[in-house]
Amino acid sequence: MSRVNVTLGSTGIIVNKNGFGALPIQRVNTDKAVNILRMALDGGMNYYDTARAYTDSEEKIGKAFKGLRDKVIIATKTAALNAEDMIEDLETSLKNLKTDYIDVYQFHNPPFCPKESDDNGLYKAALKAKKEGKIRHICLTNHRLHVAKEAIESGLYEILQFPFSYISGSKELELVHLCKEKNIGFVSMKGLSGGLLTNFKACYAFQAQYENVLPIWGIQTEEELKQWLSCVENPPEMTCEIKEIIEKDRKELSGNFCRSCGYCEPCTVGIQIHQCARMSQLIRRCPSEQFMTDYWKSEMKKISKCIDCGKCKTKCPYGLDIPNLLKINLEDYEKICS
Repeated sequence: MSRVNVTLGSTGIIVNKNGFGALPIQRVNTDKAVNILRMALDGGMNYYDTARAYTDSEEKIGKAFKGLRDKVIIATKTAALNAEDMIEDLETSLKNLKTDYIDVYQFHNPPFCPKESDDNGLYKAALKAKKEGKIRHICLTNHRLHVAKEAIESGLYEILQFPFSYISGSKELELVHLCKEKNIGFVSMKGLSGGLLTNFKACYAFQAQYENVLPIWGIQTEEELKQWLSCVENPPEMTCEIKEIIEKDRKELSGNFCRSCGYCEPCTVGIQIHQCARMSQLIRRCPSEQFMTDYWKSEMKKISKCIDCGKCKTKCPYGLDIPNLLKINLEDYEKICS
């Protein structure tokens, strides 16, 4: 079977339908990260997504692809909310990545859709950087449906990055179709739904149904990389067996569940919300021993200290009742541990 490519909307960027999500490589040392990145390129992956906020991820990519810039498409992000901070972020990213241009420059989950008319000057600064050749395409990532839809309708963005997996709902799928209609690239993050989905072939086969979608997979180890490289050479197709896996997972994970995006944190009393609020799923879908340790028992007990301040609820892009979700997970965890 031949390799599958995807064209990112009107950008003209054509890449393999397996993007490299470089958030996890900040957790490994530089030599290991560089080795993994070069293995990925040798194996056919040519889209690399990082961010200014991912500590040293940009620097590791810069070191890995020095002298190979024309072989890769590099996407990074700025969490800046004004022009001055964005310019500073951009210059730092260019230095870290050892390049004089960034292919895909993304506003990193802003709580609003940046526009040229805004007083903060954010979009104008990006437009200026594009005219100077430092940015090739102005793009946006988000976890909020209304911001994502506004970005698509604005006509200002060439690529949208948004969470999308086979347990996503109809509203997320609507974004995919809307991007195709508007000829906007769609980069799919959290294709494993924060680790809740464990069958990589099913995850790939679902994404493969949408020709305008580029999934990016968070990769930290050679073992994880080898899985996705196998999809480069032999792209999994939707089969009856995979359909059954997807339907089973959809039934088990229907309703309110934490996507582990982490935007609700930090917690006022130190609860690891992005893990504790989905412990019921994790302990059943992953090797449970890793969550039955004294460490995790102690972390889960912190839920009982919740003061119900409501800060996490106001920051959740999915509108979850996080305090209640935490309590439910604690009750379930204590039953399992008893």
